[in-house]
Amino acid sequence: MSGSAAGGSVERVRAALLAAGHPDTITAFPAGTRTAADAAAAVGCDVAQIAKSIVFKAGGRAAVIITSGANRVDTARAEAALGCKLGRADADWVRVTTGFAVGGVAPVGHLAPPLILLDEDLLALDPVWAAAGSPSHVFRTSAEELRRMTGAAVAVVRVG
Repeated sequence: MSGSAAGGSVERVRAALLAAGHPDTITAFPAGTRTAADAAAAVGCDVAQIAKSIVFKAGGRAAVIITSGANRVDTARAEAALGCKLGRADADWVRVTTGFAVGGVAPVGHLAPPLILLDEDLLALDPVWAAAGSPSHVFRTSAEELRRMTGAAVAVVRVG
């Protein structure tokens, strides 16, 4: 993704945060925050505190599962909570549908409103950090704020 495109997606997240009454807590980490482990190392928090946005196809719409960085998504649990079948989304589809590159998918600021599900495990953690539109930007928030801003349903989505 070019610098200007990444800058545009970060600004889209910034605008969404401010529109939702959330402070601008976006921080850039030049070393990168592409994976939950990278983000946790950059921020200096536990990997569980990284709120990673995993994108699936729900028909032609994106379904975003915001899960703890320590968890893997159980697709069957997520499907049951959302009430629809989920399919694998490749990087190109994610970029076109959400406006974000994989590794930088934010829970807010999508090009079109996605279905959103929040991992119940995140509610026990504060603060949490989420991608802010690029693989080197994150923002500090709480799971409750993510739920409020996105309107996400809350469910147990972890494998195991």
